[in-house]
Amino acid sequence: MALKRELSSVQATALNMIDMVGIGPFITTSIVALTMGSAPLAILAWICGAALSFADACIWSELGAKMPEAGGTYAFVREAYGRNTWGRLMAFLFVWQTVFQAPLVVTSGALGFAKYFSFLDITDAAYERFVAALVVIVITFLLYRKIGDIGKISVVLWSTVILTLIWIIVGGLYSGTWHLALGSLNPSPGTWHLALGTASISTMYSYLGYYNICHLGAEVKNPQRVIPRSMIISIAGITVLYLLMQVSIFSVLPADSVAASNFVISEFMTAIYGSTAAQVATGLILIVALSSLFSVMLGYTRIPYAAAKDGLFFKVFSHEHPKHSFPHISLLVLAGLGVLFSLTMSIEDTIKSIIAMRVFTQFISQAVGLVILRRRIGSAHMPWRMWLYPIPVVLAVAGWIWIFASAKPLQQQLGLLAPVVGVCVFLVISYRRKTWPFSLH
Repeated sequence: MALKRELSSVQATALNMIDMVGIGPFITTSIVALTMGSAPLAILAWICGAALSFADACIWSELGAKMPEAGGTYAFVREAYGRNTWGRLMAFLFVWQTVFQAPLVVTSGALGFAKYFSFLDITDAAYERFVAALVVIVITFLLYRKIGDIGKISVVLWSTVILTLIWIIVGGLYSGTWHLALGSLNPSPGTWHLALGTASISTMYSYLGYYNICHLGAEVKNPQRVIPRSMIISIAGITVLYLLMQVSIFSVLPADSVAASNFVISEFMTAIYGSTAAQVATGLILIVALSSLFSVMLGYTRIPYAAAKDGLFFKVFSHEHPKHSFPHISLLVLAGLGVLFSLTMSIEDTIKSIIAMRVFTQFISQAVGLVILRRRIGSAHMPWRMWLYPIPVVLAVAGWIWIFASAKPLQQQLGLLAPVVGVCVFLVISYRRKTWPFSLH
């Protein structure tokens, strides 16, 4: 039974945007402010994240339009590097890191939800973990249905995301003092650019998700147009909202207060409207976080499903729901790991290595893969082509290397160790199955 193409342009854009705006910006705003030390420099870090997102989206758009299949990067690198040779290794490495990284992404969002929930109801650490696990279960229930219904749910959640951000933005711009956010940079000579790289890791964490529709490529109507368009619109819209939100927050709260806050939006709304409005705003933020987890889990379930269909992963993941035609085994396994991690890990443990683990096995590998694919088949065979090729590719690769170099040594080591171990596992499996590079043919 094939996946059905039911997602429209509006639904695709909604899924991308609610993936991008989860709990991330409401937590990382304080982290970025603490790292950069001033409002203008913090805003600069958000601009850097947007620039890298746009450059990287050009790569996703070309590959997504050419290969609108389930799994996104999995399908891209498999075809770009050769389906029966190096593509098998590159695709396996991506699925390999996804097995560990996807549940961590879900866990970070669920734990972030539980953290903000504690503003409404003071809780201890054990109770927060229980709330996080319950969130994963609720999202799984919402996703356990056919893709057409999910597309409609995504539009409703998307509306909540946009309205929440607009309320925050309008409140700050109306009540605040702009010069607090747009004042003098006063950077520390020789050090601010180093801090910018570190801060950009946090902003990129908040931008990630602009490519979510590529994981659902096999379920998108008119994918050659919808996939690129949805990503560009998503990044442009979220960039404007993020920058306006930063200006709004820093117009009301000084940078040192933002940097020290555990609930920056709740305290921001308290300063403008009072405690009741802050509680309402916090409730909306929790809905936004749920919306993002909804989109994140939906996209990630398609990756092991696609690999299993190709015989590169455990066969059980290829099973589809008999009635609603979605990869329910993949969903249940991802949710199960998310619940387990939510009960046993901290939010710091889950988010510190998420990007570092993906730099080489996902972002850079598919950027190089696009160049290889273009040379092999010619640019004329790409349904959508980026402007000024190869400049966006070069900028994206340079940006990801800069992000990786700004990570802590332990994060870098994990980012390098994961693919090394993955290669060893791939070789063992290939040897036992007598497939490439041990094929007898």
